Amino acid sequence: MSRVKQAFSVPVPTQKNEDGFPAYERSLEERYVQMLLTNTLGNTFYASGQRLLEEAGEMHASMIEADPEFAAKALVYARQNGYMRTQPVFGLVKLSASNLPLFKKIFSDVILTPADLQDFFTILKSEGRGHGGRGIKSTVARWLNNNLSEYWAIKYNGRGRGYSLTDIVKLVHPKSEEKNALYQYLVSGKVDESLKQIKAYEALKTSENVREQMELISEGKLPHEVVTGATKMSPELWDSLVRTMPTFALLRNLATLERAGVLDKNREFIVSRLNDPEALTKSKILPFRFLDAYRVLGNKPWVKDMLRNSIELTFQNLPEIPGRTAIFLDISGSMSGDPIRVASVAAFALFKKTGGHGLLWLFNTHVYDAVPSMYDSILTQSEGVCRRVGGGTSSDAPFKVLTTKREKVDNIIVITDEQQNSGMPLYKRLKKYQEKVNPDVKTFIVDISSYASASVPKSAKNVWYIYGWSDQVLQFISSSIQGYGSMVDAIKEKQLWGPKRN
Repeated sequence: MSRVKQAFSVPVPTQKNEDGFPAYERSLEERYVQMLLTNTLGNTFYASGQRLLEEAGEMHASMIEADPEFAAKALVYARQNGYMRTQPVFGLVKLSASNLPLFKKIFSDVILTPADLQDFFTILKSEGRGHGGRGIKSTVARWLNNNLSEYWAIKYNGRGRGYSLTDIVKLVHPKSEEKNALYQYLVSGKVDESLKQIKAYEALKTSENVREQMELISEGKLPHEVVTGATKMSPELWDSLVRTMPTFALLRNLATLERAGVLDKNREFIVSRLNDPEALTKSKILPFRFLDAYRVLGNKPWVKDMLRNSIELTFQNLPEIPGRTAIFLDISGSMSGDPIRVASVAAFALFKKTGGHGLLWLFNTHVYDAVPSMYDSILTQSEGVCRRVGGGTSSDAPFKVLTTKREKVDNIIVITDEQQNSGMPLYKRLKKYQEKVNPDVKTFIVDISSYASASVPKSAKNVWYIYGWSDQVLQFISSSIQGYGSMVDAIKEKQLWGPKRN
């Protein structure tokens, strides 16, 4: 290829990122998936929550207008595979205004719990649409008839989300002989004898005797979140609830159990539950969820050891990463806080899934070997990286070193917020690596931010964007290496709704 042809064949950046550095525009589908999986409703390093909320509304509207079926599939994917809530529900509200048949088709695949339903009505009202029309109300009524339980009637009837279940039942007037007693309870407070769990719950609310309270909890099989809202909690009650908590709830309440003085007492059970591979797999707990408990209780040796092992186990059933792999972790200043905590856990987990056959480098404006260990825990190694965050961002730096050293790798995984502000554009460095070392290298950019620009054009060879982090990321990377395709293509090709439910 001539120098002129080579120079002018490189795509030209079409916009700038939040730091004013040249970047490439992403396709509408890519930006939509990114927004859904990174949840732009939260504040970021560069943009306010209000600004991102406005942009999210515009993005939903644009995608639904351009390709409503893709938008619908992406909403289901984000809710069920990405475990996101707010953005999929927001998108569902937008879809209901322009494509009612498609809205009805995916409603029960996006609205999985009454909390989703309550958020749906809150967002609907904020959009100036009141409580929706007949089509929306009939869809909600059908969902209630199919899904409402005594447990949900107790758990979700507060007003913390703006709408209680009672409010929603009064709005949509569901009719079902099977659920009639439940609807009467929600509307009038009348407790039918058939409602055993609700009967125990109502009795618990007025009981002041600890022994009686414990009997009611046992007889009604009352879950912890219902009990804690119904009565004043005592150490005895917390102790009685430990073994009934789902795995995720147990993890989230470790600090509460410690304050109640019953954590050490239940040590053996807690360790067995949170170090049970099958229980962790079923609970779908993301690895970084263990970080909060680790920060609060990390001074307690047995808890620290347990949580270290828990994180290792969450990756046990995930696929290996075939081929020699280089992992580049952004440790620049904009990654401080939760981004680096999540990203560093992801990086060391990825390294372990390579079987140790690869590289793990840290970068800001310089490049550092993380000296990863296959034997030290992910959490311990992550802690060390979190203390090193700072400086600018030269996303091209690790690619430059890789090229200079002629390090041949099959895969490159970059975990970053993509806010490059110095150095050569990443895409140019990647092109040089492809030309000089390995033209067939596969590159994965795991973008944990919510910014609209990209450091690589969509025409780039063998480059995949992954937006957000969940336990699906490793599966996606592994599948893509073996020819699975892009995230957008995966959403387009899959039938994500229908009779099958997770």
